[in-house]
Amino acid sequence: MQAYRYLLALPGAPAMVAAGFLGRLPMSMRSLGCLLMVSALTGSYALAGAAVAAFTLTQAAFSPALGRLADNRGQGLVILASLVVHVCGVLGLVFLTRQEAPAWALLVAAAVVGASALSLGPLVRARWTALVKKAAQDDPDQPPDASAGTPGLSTAYALESVLDEVIYVAGPALVTALAVGVAPEAGLLGALVLVTVGSLALAAQKSTEPTVARRSDTRGAAHLVGGVVRERGMWVVVAVFAAFGAFLAAVDIGVVAFAREQGSPAAAGLLLALVGAGSLVSGLAYGALPAGVGPGPRFLLSTLVLVVGAVPLCLANSVALMAPCAAVAGLAISPTLISGYMLVESLVPPESLTESFAWISSAIAVGTAAGAAAGGPLADSAGALGTFLLSAGAAAAALLINLAGRRSLRAAAGAGG
Repeated sequence: MQAYRYLLALPGAPAMVAAGFLGRLPMSMRSLGCLLMVSALTGSYALAGAAVAAFTLTQAAFSPALGRLADNRGQGLVILASLVVHVCGVLGLVFLTRQEAPAWALLVAAAVVGASALSLGPLVRARWTALVKKAAQDDPDQPPDASAGTPGLSTAYALESVLDEVIYVAGPALVTALAVGVAPEAGLLGALVLVTVGSLALAAQKSTEPTVARRSDTRGAAHLVGGVVRERGMWVVVAVFAAFGAFLAAVDIGVVAFAREQGSPAAAGLLLALVGAGSLVSGLAYGALPAGVGPGPRFLLSTLVLVVGAVPLCLANSVALMAPCAAVAGLAISPTLISGYMLVESLVPPESLTESFAWISSAIAVGTAAGAAAGGPLADSAGALGTFLLSAGAAAAALLINLAGRRSLRAAAGAGG
């Protein structure tokens, strides 16, 4: 754990991690909180699902633009401005749902909530990048990085990936307890309180905020969103993470369907926890690896392991056999995220880093939505096996895209991205 202790000893790091964790916890609460509130107060799961879809898609669409604004104007200003809109959106959604407003009004409010839901993960990773690079300049004797490049950076990304795993375990439990035990809207309002406190705390920490860099492009508004994806091999990373998101959604649905087929629906929680545990352990181990090959080959290897881990899910025929298979399926999740973020950091200029990280979040969100849309009907028609085959197909797609894009990634790296 020496590498992690070193990182957390950097000036401002503990406060940054705490604020980022608190502000990111709602990312695993909002969709479920919206679903629980709208379905309970309106009695319509269809409307609740539509509201969640509106929230998810608008968040995916606007996240890169907000990331670009953070690169251009500074994180503090964007955090505060988006938070004001987000608070109004959530309170409006709760009010309209309570007042039994028309469906279109709920969907508009949900879209506002999603569009203003600033993803703090890219912001925190951008802060880590600036913080670790500064430390590398100030202290040449620090521990070597796990992948070629900036010392300590992959360890920082590994720490954030591990925290994300904790968030996706704790968040749903917390929002369900609030919505079921207190009031239908309590889960969503609880998430609002957390994101408000965490966002304000992060915005107040100027010492870790990256400096606003002068942009190297002058193409104006037409280049506002999408320019990063069209250049420097980023399209490969974005496409891989879209397939990766579909893999995650299909695994979740498949595990739930499998547990129900086995007559043990409660086992789904344990099996999904094992997927998360496998990811958490591999993430911690990845962050402590000694220097070796660069992020590009590691990104390719992680998607290969993703395919290998998806196959046993299709073969297990009991909960006892599925348990180790679930843990194995999770082993490649954190390494894929960590190596992907490391690869992006090596491809794009500093003035586009937050936007580029936001594209990863958006790609995963879109892939997850597509995986859920396809996995649900498959679970109904073909059972858990059909959904697990979908997860294996999504993993294979991630690997094939990665292989097909190797030339673009190498060319981008060679161009000094």
